[in-house]
Amino acid sequence: MSDITILLVDDHPIVREGYRRLLERQPGYRMVAEASDAASAYEAYKSVSPDVVIMDLSLPGASGLEAVRHIRQWDKRAHILVFTMHGGAAFALKAFEVGASGYVTKSSDASELIRAVALVAKGGRALSDDIAREIAAKRLAQPQSLTDELGPRETEILRLVALGKTTDEIAELLRLSPKTIQNYHYQIKSKVGAPTDAHLVWIAIGAGLVNAESLDLKSPITANR
Repeated sequence: MSDITILLVDDHPIVREGYRRLLERQPGYRMVAEASDAASAYEAYKSVSPDVVIMDLSLPGASGLEAVRHIRQWDKRAHILVFTMHGGAAFALKAFEVGASGYVTKSSDASELIRAVALVAKGGRALSDDIAREIAAKRLAQPQSLTDELGPRETEILRLVALGKTTDEIAELLRLSPKTIQNYHYQIKSKVGAPTDAHLVWIAIGAGLVNAESLDLKSPITANR
């Protein structure tokens, strides 16, 4: 039986080294490429065509959600396992919407990651226990989150707006025109009922799309406009 070939995507070299060593100690697992951002992940996938992509979501610039989307647009058969610190159901559900095959949090036991890689490589779906509980709780909870009505691309743009990115910066990251980003921005505000970008920031924080501790809440992005 041939090895499971893996592309590992994470922006921290030391983190990649640690997980590479963990995975390569497993019989039948072989790391064939690494990447540190969404663009290099896409190029690496096209170059090596791995059996499984292990994808972090917190990448510089465009997030892992956009990387999953881009890879899956190029290869509908791509098997992508999201492996991230984001433990909220909102991110997990959006990841599956754009084509991820599994979602495991970095707080999970190492054995969960190893099992998930094997399952995803066979075409299955994998969830770490904590995420499975989060999704179940979300499905049972009422009312629904404001972000439930947003598509994956709208969710990514909301995240970038909340991080303080300008229209031109978002357009460059997502390879779209500024006009298209402006249209998305308007649609997002309309769907979630946010009159200003300040409201969008708080909605993104509430949905777990951004961490409040990482934001400068006194910056211009939080001013009404």
